[in-house]
Amino acid sequence: MLVAERGTAPLTLAAYRSDLSDLALFLAARGLRLEAADAAILHAYLASATELAPRTLARRISAMRQFYKFLVIDGIRRDDPAAGFETPGLGRPLPKILSENEVAGLIAAARVGTESKGVRLVCLVELLYATGLRISELVTLPLAAAQRDPRFLVITGKGGRERVVPLSEPSRAALAAYLTCRDRFLTSSRPSRWLFPSPGRVGHLTRQRAGQLLKGLAVKAGLDPDRLSPHVLRHAFASHLLDHGADLRSVQQMLGHADIATTQIYTHVLNDRLRKLVETAHPLVRRK
Repeated sequence: MLVAERGTAPLTLAAYRSDLSDLALFLAARGLRLEAADAAILHAYLASATELAPRTLARRISAMRQFYKFLVIDGIRRDDPAAGFETPGLGRPLPKILSENEVAGLIAAARVGTESKGVRLVCLVELLYATGLRISELVTLPLAAAQRDPRFLVITGKGGRERVVPLSEPSRAALAAYLTCRDRFLTSSRPSRWLFPSPGRVGHLTRQRAGQLLKGLAVKAGLDPDRLSPHVLRHAFASHLLDHGADLRSVQQMLGHADIATTQIYTHVLNDRLRKLVETAHPLVRRK
């Protein structure tokens, strides 16, 4: 149902599958099937999950609510044991942001390597920063999307929604340079449909491997690796655009957010930075 009717993203499906599998193990240890649980045992399960982070707990409650609601709608159960469960309210933390100078330092550090892996790394960083793509969107880009020196990329994002993202001149140059050595990442004579092929099971560079490459690059650039991930470059893309006067609606469209409220978090980042600037640099504050 999540796939066919809602177009749920693969990562969300994997998270819900993991959540429900964990609940199923808890119930099986007590001689119960997943579809036969009552409200009391579900409360006991949540009470036992004391080690979970608040966001993980909130997602598990959401998975339970959707699962048992589906069972009722599909006629498998007559009652919904999770109907009264409330997801705890969570404040939205401000995203981690790199400065423009730090991003420039990352790209410079990546360019030190002239071998094919270095060229690929430059391409990854340039594309992430120039487009704001989710890393899952970037590593699953087909080769056809990036051939013939494209000015734009057509991205299929969450929920199957398509969007068009323009490419900057530096990102196009990095992409063109990478395409000249892309064949070195093929492990056989058989062609690959992916822009970033890999010998692994999925056939393309994975999110996890891309994250590892960026952590290594952070160390090389003199940054704390804990501050850098593919998603941090997505945050930098949005934040720096707004810093330079981009309108919120355009940033929303390029990020692929269904709701502009999600994009508005970056205005809070900007406001927070302006507040800190005033607190540290205003002459009256300094005099005090």
